Amino acid sequence: MRAAARLAAALERLAEATGRAVAWLTLAMVLLTFLVVVLRYAFSLGWIAMQEAVTYLHAAVFMLGAAYTLRHDGHVRVDVLYRRLGPRARAAVDLAGAVLLLAPTCLYVLWSSWDYVAASWALREGSREAGGLPWVYWLKSLIPVTAALLLLQGLAQALRAALALAGGAAAEAHPSAEPEV
Repeated sequence: MRAAARLAAALERLAEATGRAVAWLTLAMVLLTFLVVVLRYAFSLGWIAMQEAVTYLHAAVFMLGAAYTLRHDGHVRVDVLYRRLGPRARAAVDLAGAVLLLAPTCLYVLWSSWDYVAASWALREGSREAGGLPWVYWLKSLIPVTAALLLLQGLAQALRAALALAGGAAAEAHPSAEPEV
């Protein structure tokens, strides 16, 4: 049981660290967007690469922040029944959701995106726009990375739920419980 709790904590630290690091990309995105607007309207200047960089940053924040959001129970869900359940029933729902819904979806995305990303890397795919960024293959690489991060966070949640069902602390099953630092 202790090994499972340590593994869950380590996986949660990964999601936490990724989310906190990616949060800084939002600052970069805001500053770059501000710069794009100022250059366009004050100086009549603009570059496709700068606009694409905002899009890339937005994609990175959204995709790399998904596991962090899952960790903190921030994804949309219908809580009509869940919020009325006791800790053990919630743990059972969390375990079933991670095993039956999240894991198969993440595994499918990993499997189905592999060739797509590999083809992009083989071409060193770049922007279709003249003057655009040449790193589309890096952007597409975020697809399997996102699936892997979500899968790992789902494993952490499944472990916490299983521990709660086996008699561990009820708070361990809830994804918004604070990580061990």
